[in-house]
Parts: sequence; structure tokens; C-alpha cells
Amino acid sequence: MRIGFDAKRAFFNRSGLGNYSRSTIEQLSKNYPDNEYFLYSPKRDNPLNFNLKPNMKHAVPESGIAKALPSVWRSMRLGQRLKQDRLDIYHGLSNELPVDIKKSKVRSIATIHDLIFMRYPSLYKKTDRWIYQQKFRRSAQDADLVIAISEQTKRDIVDYLQIDSQKIEVVYQGCDASFYEKQSSTQHETIRQKYQLPKQFLLYVGTLEERKNALQIVKALHEQQIDMPLVLVGRETEYTKLIKNYLHDKQMEAQVLFFHGLPFADLPSFYQMASIFIYPSIFEGFGIPILEALNSQTPVITSTGSCFAETGGAHTLYVSPQSSEELGNTIRQVLGDSLLADTMRQHGLAYAQGFRDEAVAKNLFDVYTKLMR
Repeated sequence: MRIGFDAKRAFFNRSGLGNYSRSTIEQLSKNYPDNEYFLYSPKRDNPLNFNLKPNMKHAVPESGIAKALPSVWRSMRLGQRLKQDRLDIYHGLSNELPVDIKKSKVRSIATIHDLIFMRYPSLYKKTDRWIYQQKFRRSAQDADLVIAISEQTKRDIVDYLQIDSQKIEVVYQGCDASFYEKQSSTQHETIRQKYQLPKQFLLYVGTLEERKNALQIVKALHEQQIDMPLVLVGRETEYTKLIKNYLHDKQMEAQVLFFHGLPFADLPSFYQMASIFIYPSIFEGFGIPILEALNSQTPVITSTGSCFAETGGAHTLYVSPQSSEELGNTIRQVLGDSLLADTMRQHGLAYAQGFRDEAVAKNLFDVYTKLMR
């Protein structure tokens, strides 16, 4: 088959949708090498050094107008190029399809990651909400099939976008293969010294924003008088000020370490050295950090509701994201029960096997095969 992707984020986005785009393309290229993969991007730049394999083609605008207006080409004029390239399938990896996809006559799939902007509109600017709603709804309607990254997202697509459930396939995500590998004690010690990490610590990984709710961890530590250090890894936003103000008021600054812009290669050691990974997010489309922690054999505490039980499985512990008391008690429970922690590590790793690259690639290729029948 000749399969095309919206690859802008694969080349330019370091996290989130970029990771999903890169891993999807790489998994298919590796596990189904006989296909041709066309990676459509508005620029030939490759700042993240995405590894292009022989069965991949980096497709960029070639004509004068397309080169002059590459964003317009990607969003509104790409259909003509897809037809010229004789694609069997075009896959929009990040919630959208080109406006002219129907005119191209190429079969199309749109992956929709979440509809948080509709479920929690107060977290988004009004203009952004309007743009997202128009883009996501049109793409879901135009696509021949829609991929949801969780059952929760599928329910939201049906409820908020009024898309027939029969048109939606759930294909779970995986995480980067670097989290599968056990780092050596020497590697751990190198990272510990590099970042001056304590011997034991609690870990959170994710953007420091209101929805992801990291302040709840700090409140739980204070209210339950838990002395263990907390490491927060992720991009800072205005919400970070709330965390730092709380730390200052409670004289807890020395207990919490912030890391922004951490090299991805160093992240597996952070997970593997942590005593517990805590992810108190209010809502997610999937929650890849949970899967990264499970593969790192680190006990996970996350939230009830949303998609979290799908990602975390039966041996992750779930607490209300609104209850710092419940979170604090659960942290104490895991820290105080080595048998429980070991069980969580072992069964969590076993559950995570179902999200490995080969399984994800097969599930996705099954959707492609279904579309081509």
C-alpha cells in the first residue's frame, strides 16, 4: 500500500502529538516494511533528526504557490498532491485532515486524541475552542474512519461531535521503546549526580498546567506530613506560580525539585529511580506518562475516571483528583507496604506488554486493512 501521513508534528513537535506521529510512522515502517510511506510536511527541515527509512518519502510543497504558502498547502490544498501520489490511504495523525480530502478520492483516517477543549472549555481561549471545534468536527465527518486513542475518547467523539460509533475504531497508543530497557545502576548514578537527585523521591511528569493538577500532590504531602522529596518534570505555565506560591507559604521549597526541558534520553532513569509515579490529572485522552512508568516498573497512582483505568490496568491505584487527603493516604500506603509496591511493579509491567510496538502496529494496520476492503 501507499500510505500518507500528516507528518508536520513528526518533524517539528518534541512531545505529545509529535511523539505519537513519530512512533506511529516508525512502528508501521518497521513492522510492515513492504508499504510505501509518504510523510507530508510544509517544510523540508528536520530539526528533530527524525530517522527517515528507505520506505519513507519526505513529501514537501514543490510549486511556487505551495512553497510560498506552505501552511495553506498543508491544510487546504494537499488533496491534489495526495491524488498525484496515488495514495491508498491518508492518515491525519493529529486531529485534522486537509479541507479538500474528499475531492482527492483518497481513503482517509483521522486520529482524534481528545476533546478536552469541549469537556472543559474554561481551560481554553474562546477563539482556540472555536477553531478546534470546527477543525475536529469537519475532519471526523470527512474521514472514512476515525481512530480514537481510548474508549473514553470514542465516547466523547460520539457525544460531542455526533459521529456514528460504527465509524470509530479504538487503537491504543504505546510509549517510546527507551522505557522498555532497564538502565544500569551506573547509568542511574550518573543521572542522579547530573541532576543532584535524592536517593528516594516521588515523580510527576507532564506539563505543569491546571488540568494536570500537580499542585494536588504538593498539598497531599503537606497535609499528610510526608517528607519524601517530589520531582516535577515538565513545561512550566502560569499554573506553576500557584505551585511555587504554595511551596513558599508552607515552607516546602526544599522538598520539591523542578525540571524543565529535560533531555528525553534522561527520562527513563528518572522513572526507574522513582519510588512512586503520581499522575493526578483531571482528564486525558490516554495518559502516556502512566504507560512510561509501568514499563519502568514504577508503582503508579493516578486519577479515577477519564481513560486512566484503560491505560493503568488493575494494579495501578486510583484516587479522586479532587481529594488531596485520599492521594496522601494512598502515597503513604504504597511507601509503607513493600509487598504492595512490588506487586504493582510486576503486574504493571505485565499489563504494559499489551501496548508494545508490535501490538500497536498490528492494531493500526488492521484498521488500514479494514478500510481497504
